[in-house]
Amino acid sequence: MKKSLIALITGMMLMLPALALAEDAPVSEMTFILNTFSFLIMGILVMWMAAGFGMLEAGLVRSKNVATICLKNISLFGIAGILFYLCGYNLMYAGVDGGYIGSFGLWAADDAAALAGDYSAGYSASSDWFFQMVFCGAACSIVSGCVAERIKLWSFLLFCAVLCGIIYPIQGSWGWGGGWLSEMGFADYAGSTIVHSVGGWAALTGAIILGARKGKYGKDGRVNPMPGSNIPMATLGTFILWMGWYGFNGGSVLALGDAASAIEMGNVMVNTNLAACGGMIAAMAMVQILYKKVDVTMGLNGALAGLVSITAGPATPSLGAAILIGAVGGVLVVLAVPFFDKLKIDDVVGALSVHLVCGIWGTMAVPFTDGEASFLTQFIGVAATAAFVLVASSVVWLIIKYTIGVRCSEEDEYRGLDLAEIGMEAYPDFQTVHLGGMGSPSASFSEAPAAARVATKPVRQN
Repeated sequence: MKKSLIALITGMMLMLPALALAEDAPVSEMTFILNTFSFLIMGILVMWMAAGFGMLEAGLVRSKNVATICLKNISLFGIAGILFYLCGYNLMYAGVDGGYIGSFGLWAADDAAALAGDYSAGYSASSDWFFQMVFCGAACSIVSGCVAERIKLWSFLLFCAVLCGIIYPIQGSWGWGGGWLSEMGFADYAGSTIVHSVGGWAALTGAIILGARKGKYGKDGRVNPMPGSNIPMATLGTFILWMGWYGFNGGSVLALGDAASAIEMGNVMVNTNLAACGGMIAAMAMVQILYKKVDVTMGLNGALAGLVSITAGPATPSLGAAILIGAVGGVLVVLAVPFFDKLKIDDVVGALSVHLVCGIWGTMAVPFTDGEASFLTQFIGVAATAAFVLVASSVVWLIIKYTIGVRCSEEDEYRGLDLAEIGMEAYPDFQTVHLGGMGSPSASFSEAPAAARVATKPVRQN
């Protein structure tokens, strides 16, 4: 009896520090450290998605445009970082207070309270800025693939600057910055609308204003396939995006300083994974049914469709519901790709089908598993974001078009943007012999401008 009593008292004494930590968890130094660590590590995973977008797009564009698409993906990330510092973060988060916009001004970290022992902020200011910035870069990456192969490099980067510095932060303030949509109860856990649909709407306006690649659509309405240069690279990019999405959705728990947050993060990551699985398998099955063969790119986009679809509400679905949400996204992608082709909207990598269509679906699907969400409020959020981004993006694209120009010349398009814009090729050993600097194995010789046909001698197709 005496031994049992001593053991009980000893056990209680050992539990006291843990109990004290749990009691103080919201403001303890350990909570502050764990939350900060989560933001930084999850932010790195989201940044890793930039490599995924780069590899996916490089694999799905033609070989004559691969180097350019790689340059675009790394440079747009640099632009996102600078513009989010100059004005983006404050527009999104500083003084929104139920309104429509934050404040202009440089962002500056303020951790003085934490350094003095007050951890009530919950995490370091710099870790929060970093985590929010990488989401901004992701929205820009969506535009890159859609408008590829015919847009001028600097025109595209100028649009990215406006998207990162003005358009994305303003609409983001409505939902994530404590703005009017947040006050209404709009639910977008990790950005099906705030990130993915925004990138999709911006890409849609760009694709329409740019027009289709030469030769993509025949006069009889026929769609001419323009296969990508490297399916293994596109597959690698999809795997990288899938992996990075655990940071995208998991990090959006916005905490890791207590057991409840850790459990929620685990659930979010499992649901994220299963939605991707459901989207991929559903897309493959749908393509088999409709076209009698499985398209690799549809399988890749099916996985991404599942990921986008679950992003608005990954915390509340059951495992089975997560699979179904992703599966619907996979089916929608297969149906959306030919739909946009019928409208003659040339989307090189399927970004509109994945990010725009499935972003809308994922946002509207939240009330099915979250009893606190409203279909009406979700629709208002989708519609308001669409209206703002469509108008703002169209204005920016048109200003660029009628000033410095937005589309490359027909001759440069045939030649390939690698040579025309940056003067180098991604695969120099597998290109044509350039007599006079023209030519590409990835374009139809008969579609080339007359000057290019004279100056080019195709040697090797790949």
